This record gives sequence, structure tokens and C-alpha cells, in this order.
Amino acid sequence: MPVFVFLFVVMPILEMVVLIKVGTVIGALSTVGLVLLTAVIGAALLKQQGLATLTRANQRLNSGELPAQEVAEGLILAVGGALLLTPGFITDTIGFLCLIPGTRHWFVHQAMKRMVVRGQGGSFFFSAGGADPFGGQGPFGRRPGGDDPIEGEYRDETDRDHDHIEKK
Repeated sequence: MPVFVFLFVVMPILEMVVLIKVGTVIGALSTVGLVLLTAVIGAALLKQQGLATLTRANQRLNSGELPAQEVAEGLILAVGGALLLTPGFITDTIGFLCLIPGTRHWFVHQAMKRMVVRGQGGSFFFSAGGADPFGGQGPFGRRPGGDDPIEGEYRDETDRDHDHIEKK
């Protein structure tokens, strides 16, 4: 609940204070122009970085690897883009930090440290670090086995024979 209070009460008030202070220094019209300029620059940067991330993800998929890093980067890019479209200088600053490759990689690294994906012998395990959102219970009551990890099995049914594909 405190996160929502911060996002929907404190953050807008902080943004208004900063916008008013900047507006008194450089003028209202210049402030609006600056907010629009950051949105345009952010959209261009988002497009460039998004395409680069999509290309890397596609290359990993084509080589048979899981593009986990690229998926996480895509999520951070989406958050950064949304923040840049939100009027205000604080959200613009955070949004630009999400779009700059160095800081974006740091955000992804921090997020990936909290997650574990492990594949071994036809089974997989996934967990996200931190507290259990259901307090040790599933959405429909107590989980069987308590805090045991959820395990599963899979079978790779991917056709690896690339020679039979007809080229036109």
C-alpha cells in the first residue's frame, strides 16, 4: 500500500512543485516546451533502444538461447517510455535512466539478481526473490508442501532438422 500512496499521491505533488518552481524561473511556456521536448527526445531514444533490444532478442532466439536479459530490458524500456510520456521532470529523469544502456543494464542486473531460473535434466525451477506475495498461501488457500519450489517437466519438441525447409 505505501508504494501506491507514493506513486499516486506523493509523486504527483512532487512533480507539481518542481514544475511550478521551473515555471517561475524560465516561464510557463518554456516549461511546457521543455516537457514536450523531453517527450519527443524520449520517444526517439525509446524507438532506437527498443529496436536494438528486439534485434538482440531475435538473434538469441535464432541461436536457440533464451533471451531473458532482453525481455527484462524490454520491460524496463516500457517503464521508461511510460515515465517519459508522463508530464514532469522527475519522471522524465527516471525514464531517461531506464533508456540509457548503462543504467538500464544496471536496473536489469538488480532485477535479475532477485530471480532464479534453473533448467536441469528436463525440469525447471523459477522463483522471484523477496517475500511470498500470498504470505505462504496460494490464491486459493494453503499451498501443498508449504514453501517448496514449484517444479515441472518439459519435452523439447522443436524440430532441429533445418534441411527439410524449402526455400523459395
